[in-house]
Amino acid sequence: MLSVQGDLGEALFKGWTDEQRRDEIGRLVTGFRAGLPIGIVCNMAEKIAGGEAPARRYLLSFMSLEERQDAVAKESGGVKAHVSRFLGV
Repeated sequence: MLSVQGDLGEALFKGWTDEQRRDEIGRLVTGFRAGLPIGIVCNMAEKIAGGEAPARRYLLSFMSLEERQDAVAKESGGVKAHVSRFLGV
């Protein structure tokens, strides 16, 4: 699904319904719980949702405050700052 230009599927995601976006971001959160790095989850959620604000709303609906805090605590450096801001922790 990745193109040569580094497109993470944005063109495809633009045609998705809100329900499709929500389902896919829910799968990302499931992947996070199975070991997918939270930085990847945040970046992909942003691409799928079409922006940081809608991605944040989806992630907040799927993840508890405690789960978000734990995710941020496991990161370091710039990723930690990005994820912390993204998840509101």
